[in-house]
Amino acid sequence: MATASLFQAGCCGAYTPRFSNRFNSSSKNGGYGAVGPSSSSSSCSCSSSSSSSSSSSSSSSSSQSLNFSSGNGINYSWKHQGFRAMSITTQGSFGSSKNIANGKNEPDHLLVLVHGILASPSDWTYVEAELKRRLGRNFLIYASSCNTYTKTFAGIDGAGKRLADEVMQVVKRTESLKRISFLAHSLGGLFARYATAVLYSPNNSSGTQSDGVADSIGNSEMSSPSRRGTIAGLEPINFITLATPHLGVRGRKQLPFLFGVPFLEKLAPSLAALFVGRTGSQLFLTDGKPNKPPLLLRMASDSEDGKFLSALGAFRCRIVYANVSYDHMVGWRTSSIRRETELVKPPHRSLDGYKHVVDVEYCSPVSSDGPHFPPEAVKAKEAAQNAPNTRNAIEYHELMEEEMIRGLQKLGWKKVDVSFHSALWPFFAHNNIHVKTEWLHKSGTGVVAHVADSLKQQESSSPYISASL
Repeated sequence: MATASLFQAGCCGAYTPRFSNRFNSSSKNGGYGAVGPSSSSSSCSCSSSSSSSSSSSSSSSSSQSLNFSSGNGINYSWKHQGFRAMSITTQGSFGSSKNIANGKNEPDHLLVLVHGILASPSDWTYVEAELKRRLGRNFLIYASSCNTYTKTFAGIDGAGKRLADEVMQVVKRTESLKRISFLAHSLGGLFARYATAVLYSPNNSSGTQSDGVADSIGNSEMSSPSRRGTIAGLEPINFITLATPHLGVRGRKQLPFLFGVPFLEKLAPSLAALFVGRTGSQLFLTDGKPNKPPLLLRMASDSEDGKFLSALGAFRCRIVYANVSYDHMVGWRTSSIRRETELVKPPHRSLDGYKHVVDVEYCSPVSSDGPHFPPEAVKAKEAAQNAPNTRNAIEYHELMEEEMIRGLQKLGWKKVDVSFHSALWPFFAHNNIHVKTEWLHKSGTGVVAHVADSLKQQESSSPYISASL
């Protein structure tokens, strides 16, 4: 009971009133997300399953339902600041298991770094070095290289499958691995979500299929890691994204460099496929035939394409970092998986020790019968494809955004807001958040430190204590 009380949080459902529990930035607690001095001995507050009431609905989430709900139920969320991250004494540089002299020092935790659009593993140069220094020898940090540059244009599904194959190769040649985590930037977060579904294996030892979105919170707190299923045969720990367009980029200010101009936002979907191929149409939710749900909607559930939600639910902790402003590529709403009404003005003051990290919100699972692709969505998608006027675009976007949120909110999330308003180059926010180039984007070093401490916290927590979210 003492452990559970450290991470009390409400649901971040539709139209959420927010209740703040903020600590003074000079508090001795420092860090992120705790509510008491004993928090240094607690585990991460993200759970591996949703509420029990979603059990019956999850089985039908992949089917096309005629029902459509706007999800106007009132839920509550708590925000916490001021947590001192758990320390780790073993530090050092580590590149490959081949560099370890003896078996007892071999890494057992694989951390996969996934870059974004038109990028390469070199984008992780600073992050990789910093994480090696902070995390120590238990981690094998691997920067993915299978989807470099224009390969990111070939579609989220294609890139996700290539990433899954690459991860399996790493796992096969490193026998000491037992756990796995993902850290992805921008479009790479969607590649990683697809890859985890390909790599996901449920646990059927109990006689019934283990579904990360079907277990109750109470049951998941006492369940073993194997009950949640595995990713690439390993225990899934952290799934972390930085400025990832989880809801696509369609809609007002979801692609900020268009400045919210209706004319440009109307043209963008039809031009996206010309410039960024299949990936563009998938991001704008216009991929496939009108009567088929877009890929990103299917990825918000367990569909015939894969167990996307169960794969995400298998991770002990899910964290999304989102730029609240100055991100020219990905809007705050889509990167934080929130509705427009759930966006509130963030604090200007950074958390202690984490420059530009301004807020942390814990969102527990919300029961939902979504997502669905109702008849009105079919008509709206066809209209958006054939006659992309402003009204059709808005109607289709609103339908799809709500359904994607209804699917993803069936899992618990930790949402971290980042603001570079006081940085020297705030308009580089999209690259600052992961320090793409150290000399130009060094404003994001506080974010990387926060990520590292999040990973350390989960690394040192008991595998049998799932969090309350």
